[in-house]
Amino acid sequence: MEFLEIKEKIKDFVKKEIIALEPWILSSDWDKKLPKLNEIRKKVRSNGLWLPQIPKEYGGLGLTNLQYGEISEILGTSPYGHYCFNCQAPDAGNMEILIEFGSENQKKEYLYPLLEGKIRSCFAMTEPEFPGSNPVKMGTIAIKKGDNYVINGHKWFTSGFDGASFAIVMLITNPNDNNPYKKASQIIVPTDNKGIDFIRNVSVMGHPGSGWESHAEIKFKNAIVPCSNILGDEGEGFSIAQKRLGPGRIHHCMRWIGMCERSFDLMCERASSREISEGIMLGEKQTVQNWISECRAEINAARLLVQDAATKIDIQGSYKSRTEISIIKFYCAQVLQKVVDCAIQVHGAKGVTDDTILSAYYRHERAARIYDGADEVHKSRVARLILKKYSK
Repeated sequence: MEFLEIKEKIKDFVKKEIIALEPWILSSDWDKKLPKLNEIRKKVRSNGLWLPQIPKEYGGLGLTNLQYGEISEILGTSPYGHYCFNCQAPDAGNMEILIEFGSENQKKEYLYPLLEGKIRSCFAMTEPEFPGSNPVKMGTIAIKKGDNYVINGHKWFTSGFDGASFAIVMLITNPNDNNPYKKASQIIVPTDNKGIDFIRNVSVMGHPGSGWESHAEIKFKNAIVPCSNILGDEGEGFSIAQKRLGPGRIHHCMRWIGMCERSFDLMCERASSREISEGIMLGEKQTVQNWISECRAEINAARLLVQDAATKIDIQGSYKSRTEISIIKFYCAQVLQKVVDCAIQVHGAKGVTDDTILSAYYRHERAARIYDGADEVHKSRVARLILKKYSK
C-alpha cells in the first residue's frame, strides 16, 4: 500500500472500530476490556495495518519517522489507538532497541513474541530515591557473578509491568568507571524472576491502574539473570537509551497533537452549538474566540516542529537532532495542556465529567510535562546546546 492509502485506512478504522467503543472501554477495568481490544487487534492485522513503526523485514509497515508521526497523530485521538496497532509505549521502544541491539537469542525469546502481540513488556528506569532529571544518578546495581548478574535496587513508574512478560532494566554495571555515562547498562529481566518483588501499582490522579494502564513500583532483591541477557555491551545503557528516546518523543508528541485535534474539535462544536442567551452562541464571545484562534495556531506550530524534528532524525539521526527533539518535547506538552484546558473550560461543568474524553486527557496527560524528561530539563538542554555555538 502507498502511504496515503495506509493513512486513510487507519483514520477510518480508528473512527469506526475504536472511538465508537470508547464509552464502554473507558469505563471498564483492564481485564474486562482486554478481550475486546484483542479482537480489534486481529482486525488491524487482517487489514494489513499492524506495526506501522517497524521495518518490513520484521513484519511492520516500514514507515519513516516522519510518516509514522502522521500515523501517531491519528492513533493518538483515542487512548487505545496505539495499543490496537501494537505500537504502544513502552513496547514500541523495546521493539526498536531489541531490533538494533538484541542478540539472535534475545530476538527469538523476546522480540518476535512482542511483534506478534503475544506478550507485553516494560521499561524500568525511574527510581523513587533519585531525581529523574539526572539520569546518571541511579541506585539499582547488577554485580557479575560467574555467568550471571545479581540485581538489587528499587524502581517505580515502571509502566505496564502488571501483566508484562519481561522488563528491560536500566542499572549500574560499572560503578567505578570514570565516565558517568559509561556506568549503566540495560538488561532483560523476565517478570516472573523470583528476585522481583512487586510492591504496588502506583495510583495516578485517582486511577490505580492495572495491566497495560498501570505504573508499578518494584524491588529487585538478589534477582539472578544470565549475562547473556544484557543488551549490547556493558556500559552502553545511556547510548541505547538515547537511541530509544529520540524517536519515542516523536511518537509521544504526535500522539499529543492527535489529542489536541480531537479536543479542539469538541471545543469548536460546543462553542457553535451552546446557546448562552436568546440567539447568542458561546462561540460569539471574544474570549472563546481568542482561545480557538490561539489553540489553532499553536497546534499548527507544534505539528510543524515535530515534522521538522522527524525529518532531521530520518536524515542525520537522533544525536545530531538533540535540540529539535528537546524543543518538541516541552513545547508540544505545553500546547496539549492548554488546548485540553480550554476545551474543558468551554464545556463548563460537562468538561470535567466523563461524558466526554476531555477529563481522561486531563487526568492522564498532565504527566506529559514530566515523563521522558521534564519541561525544565529539556529547556535547559536546548539553551546549553544553543549557547555552545556562541562560546569563544
